[in-house]
Amino acid sequence: MPEDLIYQVVRNHEEQYSLWPAERALPLGWTAEGTTGTREECLARVNEIWTDMRPLSVRQAAR
Repeated sequence: MPEDLIYQVVRNHEEQYSLWPAERALPLGWTAEGTTGTREECLARVNEIWTDMRPLSVRQAAR
């Protein structure tokens, strides 16, 4: 991975997060969360907001 690659934080319908190269079209089923930056910056954002790793459907079923 090139050090200068810019990423974006993306989220799917199950509220699972990932990093995606900012210059590439988003994969089907994923939306931009709004954060772009280096890999480290985006990983820090994911660590900040993704506090429950369970998919949304599992969290809702546990209620």
